[in-house]
Amino acid sequence: MSTSNFSRRNFLKTSAAAAACLWGASSRVLGANEDIRIGMIGFRGRGKDHIENLRKLKGVRIVTLCDVDADVLGAEAKKFADRGEKVETCSDVRKLLEDKNIDAIASATPNHWHSLLTVWACQAGKDVYMEKPISHNVWEGRKAVEAARKYNRIVQAGTQSRSNPGLREAVEFIQKGGIGKVKLVRGLCYKPRNSIGKVPGEQTVPSSIDYDLWTGPAEKLPLTRKSLHYDWHWVWNTGNGDLGNQGIHQMDIARWILGENELSPKVLSIGGRLGYVDDGQTPNTQIIYHAYAKTPLLFEVRGLSSKPESKEMDNYRGAQIGVIAHGEEGEVVMPSYAIAIVYDKSGKEVKRFGETTNAEGKKTQVQGNHYENFINAVRSRKSTDLHADIIEGHLSSALCHTGNISHLTGKPAVPEEVRDAVKSNAELAEVVSRVQEHLGNHKIDLSSEKITLGSWLTMDPKTERFAGNAVANALLTREYRKGFEVPEKV
Repeated sequence: MSTSNFSRRNFLKTSAAAAACLWGASSRVLGANEDIRIGMIGFRGRGKDHIENLRKLKGVRIVTLCDVDADVLGAEAKKFADRGEKVETCSDVRKLLEDKNIDAIASATPNHWHSLLTVWACQAGKDVYMEKPISHNVWEGRKAVEAARKYNRIVQAGTQSRSNPGLREAVEFIQKGGIGKVKLVRGLCYKPRNSIGKVPGEQTVPSSIDYDLWTGPAEKLPLTRKSLHYDWHWVWNTGNGDLGNQGIHQMDIARWILGENELSPKVLSIGGRLGYVDDGQTPNTQIIYHAYAKTPLLFEVRGLSSKPESKEMDNYRGAQIGVIAHGEEGEVVMPSYAIAIVYDKSGKEVKRFGETTNAEGKKTQVQGNHYENFINAVRSRKSTDLHADIIEGHLSSALCHTGNISHLTGKPAVPEEVRDAVKSNAELAEVVSRVQEHLGNHKIDLSSEKITLGSWLTMDPKTERFAGNAVANALLTREYRKGFEVPEKV
């Protein structure tokens, strides 16, 4: 059935009553041998991986493609046609969600669309595979969880490390006392992020793009950067910086190790956009400290290379994009999405998870299949079968958001002020010292190009609200554009 035959009028109704009436009847009970029909939303980048992997799964068909960029949509549709695969196309996700021939969606849109799409899809009776982070702010992430539970939908967060056998085994090993009491869990996001350049004024949005639909729930602002695509990560209106882009994966693994099922009671950020002047707004250098009562979570973002003349990134204990659990009896280093290395107190390697040796004697990483896990749960109708249920995605995404809120409510500070602010915390003091040295290698004068010392924010994890800070609480949500509101009552 063509998606072009559906009316858009009723889809703009966002009340819970309208949602139940209009959308609730569109889910169906799947037989064991029935195909699961997928609508794919957004595939200029990460979404291509969704398409490639979902197509490989038995009993799965991608039946509709949806993208606001006509060029991207046409190019992907042509691939399906060339393979002899029938697929419908549309640019407006509301048309896709009205189609009762679609059982589930997979989405890799920009961050600002993630929660609204999840809510809308759940209301429409669709299951959801949603890219990370599952939200652009804390409040809407909780609404996505509420929608999944109310409509009994299967919603997988795209933190695919949770499906990798090696990491699953390593987390269990740590939680069972394999390295003794865990004293600190450290997340690392050392990933090169060059300047996005600086333009003199408003730029022209490519004619192939429906900019109103691209903007969706965000504020519709003039394009004031060179590229609309991808660089949306580095402006607050649509992105969450590398903390919420790459870093969400490592933040999720770190929280998984800790076994924490709430937001941290206190959070601090120290960082800034340093080393160049461009149209980006989010930090390229950032420290985030989540002061959980049992064990703290310490996170680092570095977008600058080790030195100006080098393309190499720094590493910590051999990891650049990874997680380290420090225990009383040793540590576990996870330098990739799939493997974990156990060291004893003397630093000797004693065990590895997530590697296998092939017939030629070459070691390879054992990868899980996060998409298959989602499809299996769609068939079983048990959210407990998911490796990254929506609540996991919400909490880990929100840890990134609260770190960014600390940054946004902070103030510029000279190096001495930063060191003085953390001197009573040995873990923070150590990482601040290393970061200042790192920035010094780039000849960045922190006395003039000041870093932002964030606010120490105290949160009630039960209500997911900050104590006594109206400015910070306002940043837990946003103003939504008419027609694209995340509803108060889902």
